[in-house]
Amino acid sequence: MVSNKLVSIVIPAFNESENIVRICSEIEKVFINLHYSYEIILVADGCKDTTMETIEKLIPQSDNIFFIEFSRNFGHQLALKAGLDNAKGDCVISMDCDLQHPPEILPELLAKWEKGYEVVYTIRLEDKKLPLAKRISSKLFYKTLNSLSDVELETGSADFRLLDRKVVSVIRNFHENEPFLRGLFKWIGFKQTSVEYAPCARHCGKSKYSIKKMIKFALQGVTSFSVKPLYAAIFLGFTFSLLSILYVPYVIHAFHIGKEVSGWASIIMTIVFFGGLQLIILGIIGIYIGKMFIQVKNRPNYIIRSTNIKEQLS
Repeated sequence: MVSNKLVSIVIPAFNESENIVRICSEIEKVFINLHYSYEIILVADGCKDTTMETIEKLIPQSDNIFFIEFSRNFGHQLALKAGLDNAKGDCVISMDCDLQHPPEILPELLAKWEKGYEVVYTIRLEDKKLPLAKRISSKLFYKTLNSLSDVELETGSADFRLLDRKVVSVIRNFHENEPFLRGLFKWIGFKQTSVEYAPCARHCGKSKYSIKKMIKFALQGVTSFSVKPLYAAIFLGFTFSLLSILYVPYVIHAFHIGKEVSGWASIIMTIVFFGGLQLIILGIIGIYIGKMFIQVKNRPNYIIRSTNIKEQLS
């Protein structure tokens, strides 16, 4: 007996033509044994390969596969946001296209939801097969993020999660230009729980997250939820200003023993003092400019080139 509850599965895809058919097939196998109806929303994030052609071939074969094609690459987080904006399910599950998020644990996520949890997020267990540098950088990412931002993320948190309909309705009202969804779902609250999983090997292709993108993602996470870096600039300014005072005993001693360098002490003290003062002022101004900058931007989060979703919700 099929439940009258609809589950929406949102899958961002950037140059994932080799993985599209496989991920849809694996999800179908899982739902054969579940009492839910479901829909799959594939978000083509400005793909440059044959991802869209592959999706278009799937559409006639199933009445529950939908797509959203962006006009250009807007990024993984906005692709997820577009899927959430257009999902019709009683709950929405977001997962990656490369099969590293195993569809086999979907029943476990749904079981938690049925128990009353409104956000069921996943924690990726450490993969010992990954290079040591990759594992260290991942831990450093979460440690840095947690120390500089106002949200606390567990190490291994992923964009593989289940959201209740009421949570999705709240997220639709957010129009941040660069949303950091992992932090946002923590920030909004609701009744949450986690599920651990062992990541699978990537089915085809290679990861789209370069070191440069990871650094940008970390900065995006920090600046989305905190002005601590700006306050750090202020404290840094005070520190340098105070350190400049340490030159005073040296200057007095140099004059006392007659080994002072003409003009050197006064120039260095002046540079350090006013350099620190400038950092204080820039930090204060930066706080206000940063707040205004976030408020006044009113561009659309993303632009949809084509879709087969009849009623556009966003």
